[in-house]
Amino acid sequence: MKISRKVWISALVVAVVLAAGAYFLLRKAPQLSVVTWSGPYGRAQASALFIPYQQRSGVDVHIGQYDGGLDELRRRVKSKSYGWDVIDFELPDAVAACREGLLEPIDAASLTDPRDFVPHALGRCWVGSVVYSQAIAYAPQRFGAARPATLADFFDTAKFPGPRALRGASPKFNLELALLADGVAPGDIYKVLSTPKGIARALAKLETLGPIVWWTQSSEPAQMLKDGRATFATILNGDIYDAAAHKNPLGVIWDRQLYELDVFGIPRGDPRRDMGMDFIRFATAPESLARVADWVPYGPARRSAVALVTRNPELGTPMRPFLPTAPENFRTPFAVDDGWWQVHGAEAQLRWQGWQSLRNR
Repeated sequence: MKISRKVWISALVVAVVLAAGAYFLLRKAPQLSVVTWSGPYGRAQASALFIPYQQRSGVDVHIGQYDGGLDELRRRVKSKSYGWDVIDFELPDAVAACREGLLEPIDAASLTDPRDFVPHALGRCWVGSVVYSQAIAYAPQRFGAARPATLADFFDTAKFPGPRALRGASPKFNLELALLADGVAPGDIYKVLSTPKGIARALAKLETLGPIVWWTQSSEPAQMLKDGRATFATILNGDIYDAAAHKNPLGVIWDRQLYELDVFGIPRGDPRRDMGMDFIRFATAPESLARVADWVPYGPARRSAVALVTRNPELGTPMRPFLPTAPENFRTPFAVDDGWWQVHGAEAQLRWQGWQSLRNR
């Protein structure tokens, strides 16, 4: 009787173990859909964030493509047809989506050390991931030992002569840059720009640059500097990296770089919001952000992540010199206020186009 009982118990234990094993092997893993951008940035996130999170959590991460804008998000939230659980936004779209009530509120206190994030990285509905910025580049061969190093040098056409190249399509970045150079305190920039006199003051400062070469595509500034059409150019930091990768190293002025962010948000009412928040905490941990910056030249939105950044895994390029948030580059940053531009952008655009028309006569 005792032997039969032992055999029965052993058989029962084996059956339970086999059943449990079959369940875990055959069960459908929880799913999380993360939508982001195509190209090198999306591939960097897949390598640095999505695959590691899936391996750590057992969650099946579905990667979707996002092209910006809010139309699709509005449709999904209104119809409650959720299929996007986490979205990688450019900050202007996140600001607009938050204002429209399209995103879940996020409690910053649930993140580890919120004070580690750079200013503007944490909002009511978003958590910052990476920083990209507009800096100033110059052709190093045009200068000797006394090379430009500050925003004031960019506007000093007597000491550093030559054409300046600016983005022509929009006043954004240009107006802020001008007022910073004209001595307006960073905290007062948008208060000043909110007045007609403030925009006029910015345009008057830009007039002091003399001849301006206009660029439209982000790849143009580096080429303009290389072929001599411009001596200085405003430029996106990612294009500084690309120029160096193509054997066209540029001189860089990080002083008063104007920065924005990519941020993570969760659609309002999403049934997987807790899982989405768990992913965001993982994706914005210092180690995760450093892995992204190893692949692409965007600054981690957390200060502690910069020390963990190493080299590009494919090219072997040291990445820290190209990162906006590296401490040596982030001494005098200016955070662009996308909320201001959403309210005042149309008016500023009209003033900008009128000024350009007068210059082109």
